[in-house]
Amino acid sequence: MSINENIEDLIESNASDFEISKLFKTFINDYKSSLTDVFERKQGKDFLVTHTRTLDTIIILMYKTVFRRMFGNYLPMRSNIPIALIALGSYGREQLCVHSDIDLMIVYDNVAGYNHSAIIEKFLYLAWDSGLKLGHRVHESNDLLKASREDITIKTAIMESRLIIGSPFTWNSVQNRLTQIRHDDPKTYVLAKIEEANIRRTKYPFSMQPNIKEGVGGLRDSQLLYWIAKTVHGVGTLRELIGVLFNEEQYREYRVALELLFRVRSALHLLTGKQQDQLVLEYMPRISRMLGFTDERRLISKLLEAQWRINNFTQIYVKKMARVYLHNASQIEQLRDARISKGFYAMNGTLYASYNLLTPSIDTLLEILFNLEDKEWQFDSSVLFHFTYTHITHPLKLKIHTLIRKLFERDHLYVILKLFYDAGILHHLIGAFKKVLHLPQFDGYHHYPVDFHSIKCIQALESINDPYVESLYKSLSLSDKLLLKSVILLHDTGKGRKQDHSEVGTKLIIPFVKSLKLSANQYERATLLVRHHVTMSNVAYRENIYNEKTLYQFMSKIKTPENLKLLYILTYADINGVGPGTYTSFGANLLHELYEASLEIASQNDRITDAVKRQQKERKLTVDLDFSLLNRSEQKKVLSIESNFFFFKHTPSEIINISKEAFECKTFTYRFDIEEGLVIHIFRKIPLNLGYLLGKLSYLDVASMDIFTLFDGIKYFKIEFLQRPQEGTMEQIKLIIEDAFDMSKKLDLPKPIIKPKEITLDCDHSIHYAQLNLNTANQRGLLAYFVQLFDEANINIATAKIHTNKNMARDHFLIEKQNRMCDNAREIIAKLVGA
Repeated sequence: MSINENIEDLIESNASDFEISKLFKTFINDYKSSLTDVFERKQGKDFLVTHTRTLDTIIILMYKTVFRRMFGNYLPMRSNIPIALIALGSYGREQLCVHSDIDLMIVYDNVAGYNHSAIIEKFLYLAWDSGLKLGHRVHESNDLLKASREDITIKTAIMESRLIIGSPFTWNSVQNRLTQIRHDDPKTYVLAKIEEANIRRTKYPFSMQPNIKEGVGGLRDSQLLYWIAKTVHGVGTLRELIGVLFNEEQYREYRVALELLFRVRSALHLLTGKQQDQLVLEYMPRISRMLGFTDERRLISKLLEAQWRINNFTQIYVKKMARVYLHNASQIEQLRDARISKGFYAMNGTLYASYNLLTPSIDTLLEILFNLEDKEWQFDSSVLFHFTYTHITHPLKLKIHTLIRKLFERDHLYVILKLFYDAGILHHLIGAFKKVLHLPQFDGYHHYPVDFHSIKCIQALESINDPYVESLYKSLSLSDKLLLKSVILLHDTGKGRKQDHSEVGTKLIIPFVKSLKLSANQYERATLLVRHHVTMSNVAYRENIYNEKTLYQFMSKIKTPENLKLLYILTYADINGVGPGTYTSFGANLLHELYEASLEIASQNDRITDAVKRQQKERKLTVDLDFSLLNRSEQKKVLSIESNFFFFKHTPSEIINISKEAFECKTFTYRFDIEEGLVIHIFRKIPLNLGYLLGKLSYLDVASMDIFTLFDGIKYFKIEFLQRPQEGTMEQIKLIIEDAFDMSKKLDLPKPIIKPKEITLDCDHSIHYAQLNLNTANQRGLLAYFVQLFDEANINIATAKIHTNKNMARDHFLIEKQNRMCDNAREIIAKLVGA
């Protein structure tokens, strides 16, 4: 049995209003439950029209039910009852979404013979009791013009009226009032709607989690276009303006974009069970599946493109229709005086163009931009129109490349790039952007898709708020500024591929810098900066920038102070281009400290070369099978060993074996090798009286000695002697080693003979270490005496390279800068040379 038959039965049985509303409520709930199935069959505008017309059917049935209840078997013709039920807003446009309010206007003519109030009241109570989410207005037809003047929102809603059911005479009266309303002070209305839209667009800016309804390029922008078209041209649909305002293809692209927004918003309402208009991250996977996308990134990319299209189309044609209200006669005269090219006018910092002008070629448009004064221009929507619909052929002409270079040389490049982006020609002029057009970045860090982020980075470069970074940028040559802008703009264009985007980016930057006619030596710098565009921020935020190894490895990648300066400015622009609040004072201080420390390191090319070698050794070590068997913590400890010489001297297998012995050390351990001569290996956590040990074993000549600081406070000593110990003396040597961990033991060692020129101290070797070099005749007890003086002065030897050959001692000590080390070391040198 249909709902109509059920209602008729209830009326015949004189059922209560509650029973009738309960029947409607059940029917409505059943319908809502079926919407997901309906959506699978119909999406976009078709789904919204189907939903709207179903609600029309329900409201019509309710209205008829009220008539049947009030008049019984004496039903008058509905056309004779001076009441009309009229859909407003999105309901009037047949674009009503699932959980949106049903905006209804009830209009009546005040005829004394009809009790219209009772009919309206009965209908509203039935609708509310049935669970309809109804927003309503009740007006006498003669009051509509007055009501529309009370509030711009009311006027807008009334202008979108559509008859659902009621008297055709009342509806005819309403239509006459609608015509009056449309012609009532249209200038004030149009300007107010544009201002309202500007406020809304500021409140809901462009986002990778877009607001489908209120955001830039959202449904509200589409509606704005319709409202202005309705006011200016009196059309019922935008399609009626094909051939008048835009062509078939332009409208088709706009409608395809709008269709996706309808689909996404309907899916959001169905998924969440509420009026949810922002597509946030958590809903994206399920919405993608509902709409047939295999990847949510693909959905968001298409959605961002659709919003760009609607924004572009709306901005152009709202202005085209509204320009009659935006400029008075005196302004037109001023525009004529401000003419800079045929159809183009520069006035008060804004560039305007004639919509009636045949769209110029792209090289003509670029030439117009180049001839503008170098300042922060605003571009009117009329200019956007010509840049959007200009024809660009490939390959680009040499003249276009030349003009692009000239534009890049300007101090105010951002506004031009933003114009290219808004017009949808950025990827046509700079091919590297083709793969990252509207590409979202859901990494919990970036606020914008790749293409827009890249442009925002240029904006950050042009408005540097850090005085130190600003001074660095101002000191750059024109060539370096051009290189830097190119790298900043293209640094992320390698994203969207399976490979590392920094590596892909190095391939994309070269054709562009070549097109700008940069010198050949700039190509290598461009690839280096793109490859390492995240390196400086990663090092600053994730690594110990007070560790020399970190700094040397960092500079081994960046190579020169000039590259370092560009990378610092690039990093500043990249972070600031991410979004508001990303560049903090804490981060700024870290980057500044890293820059200053790296600048000091950059003067020490030999150490930077060591850092490159160290990286190569580490790579070999990390692919060793035995290294992979260490746990993660142990691996980190091995790689944290600061001494480059330790890595250079040992094979991966030796490094692993030494580290394993160190892992077992609690206080100290030692072992011997006896082949051609005695070799002692000592691992210690507690202090070692090295001067005592060497003094007691001074009857053996030291061939070499290595001292390495490993990890967890453990030092490794490897002492090689030229002679093998005599038979039966090994137990005595063991006792000497164990006694050497008693720091109170002293020996009276003979003073060696050293000439002043045979010993040097470099206190500027690095930030944390000084280097002491000894090149003198080998003497018994030389090393023991030397080390004992160091122990007495509390000077810590981090690394030592001891080598004796042809009766000459060639010793190098890397010593920590602490406890007035340099002053103490100079006193030791004075004692050694007798000065």
